[in-house]
Amino acid sequence: MKNYADIIYSPVVTEKSALNMQDKNVYTFKVNKSATKTQIKKAIEQAFGVSVKSVNTLNTKPKKRRVGRYTGMTKTYKKAIVTLDANSKIEL
Repeated sequence: MKNYADIIYSPVVTEKSALNMQDKNVYTFKVNKSATKTQIKKAIEQAFGVSVKSVNTLNTKPKKRRVGRYTGMTKTYKKAIVTLDANSKIEL
């Protein structure tokens, strides 16, 4: 994974993540499942030109969903919760 686009897929924009962006300077991204915290930190710094304070990661679990009589599971992905330094900010 040499390019940051191979690690960072997309931002996660929910009500909770939007509040964290405004209040706590914390951003949430969908990332590659095999990416490590240090790789994610370098990719965020390279992509957005900011200073990263910490990175927390978690793997989401599949959830059961039903559409009519058909049942299935949602997709899983790795989520990175990135805390930036006080003077850094990302425009999404």
